[in-house]
Amino acid sequence: QVRLVESGGGLVQPGGSLRLSCAASGFTFSTYAMNWYRQAPGKERELVATITSTGVTTSYADSVKGRFTISRDNAKNTMDLQMNSLQLEDTAVYYCRAQRGYDLRDYWGQGTQVTVSS
Repeated sequence: QVRLVESGGGLVQPGGSLRLSCAASGFTFSTYAMNWYRQAPGKERELVATITSTGVTTSYADSVKGRFTISRDNAKNTMDLQMNSLQLEDTAVYYCRAQRGYDLRDYWGQGTQVTVSS
């Protein structure tokens, strides 16, 4: 059974930090590119960060570049998102997504809420 379980969300003040984690099971994690998405109330879901299957290459949305860092541990089947200098507009539900291009396998987690508020 495929599972992606996010954790680490919560309430944080502007300028603060949070570290999100995504724990994967039920599939060959090391063969999938991994992504963090977020969806704020009333907005479309947007891509935040991507990391390739080997972890060598990462990319970020312009809105989080320099503040967020995506990483993965293929030995532990986990992916993290370190979020620093959080801003009010970072408030959203954050989702992890696993994708494998050659067979179009695609899995989503259930999301974790991040609220940035003073």
